Amino acid sequence: MGYLMISEFGLSELFNSRSGWGTNEGLIISILAHRNAAQRKLIRETYAKTYGEDLLKVLDKELTSDFERLVHLWTLDSAERDAFLANEATKKWTSSNQVLVEIACTRSSEQLFSGRKAYHALYKKSLEEDVAHHTTGDFRKLLLPLVSSYRYEGDEVNLTLAKTEAKLLHEKISKKAYNDDDFIRILATRSRAQITATLNHYKDEFGKDINKDLKADPKDEFLALLRATVKCLIRPEKYFEKVVRLAINRQGTDEGALSRVVATRSEVDLKIVADEYQRRNSVPLERAIVKDTTGDYEKMLVALLGQDGA
Repeated sequence: MGYLMISEFGLSELFNSRSGWGTNEGLIISILAHRNAAQRKLIRETYAKTYGEDLLKVLDKELTSDFERLVHLWTLDSAERDAFLANEATKKWTSSNQVLVEIACTRSSEQLFSGRKAYHALYKKSLEEDVAHHTTGDFRKLLLPLVSSYRYEGDEVNLTLAKTEAKLLHEKISKKAYNDDDFIRILATRSRAQITATLNHYKDEFGKDINKDLKADPKDEFLALLRATVKCLIRPEKYFEKVVRLAINRQGTDEGALSRVVATRSEVDLKIVADEYQRRNSVPLERAIVKDTTGDYEKMLVALLGQDGA
């Protein structure tokens, strides 16, 4: 099967040249960027069986900088990737870091659960204990239940509950009780369908999108995290568009954020994010990426932007 796999995917040239991959970035792009998650997993397994080495470790030795990080993220299984990004976020955590919210609130319940299991396997501890250890105060109070959540995924909605909880949210915001237990409970446990119904009623009843009411102090990083939570839960394409826009528009590209969004959303909704980017900025995302990046990194980004996962 390993031989068939190598032959089918045209990997023999890549595998045979593994001792000098630093000069074969184009070959890596042409092979890895155009394989789906199942195929990439088979490639890693076949490589390990054939050469007794982990493909990712070999790539890390050969490739450098932003291109290497993007290839690394893309080659990882999605659950491993989330575990890797979450671990990185806990170790480098600051109150402005929204990666943990991003992972907790844009993945399905099963995907988040798989990410937590991968975290156990990779780091020999739980994501929850690392989040609890590296965060404090209101940030811990919000992030810990978010990463621990297992939301109901169905479409059923309780409209009476939506009205009651919309009123509760408005009362807490009016009192600036942003860290209230019930406020956080609603965001951390309710299904996306239920939260959407609640926030739709909030807007209808009180005349404002909840995120506008959560901008009382634009410099308050806890409020920014609450806004990110809401956006990730009900409008993830708008959240990711903003991450990409800020990554590209800042003084010096934020390659880490750009790579993370492209690698994690390519097989999910990157085309929707790209459409939102063009609607918001009147420029195609691909053109913005080409203008702002160079070399093999640019080529890999553009190749992943063309994936047909969304």
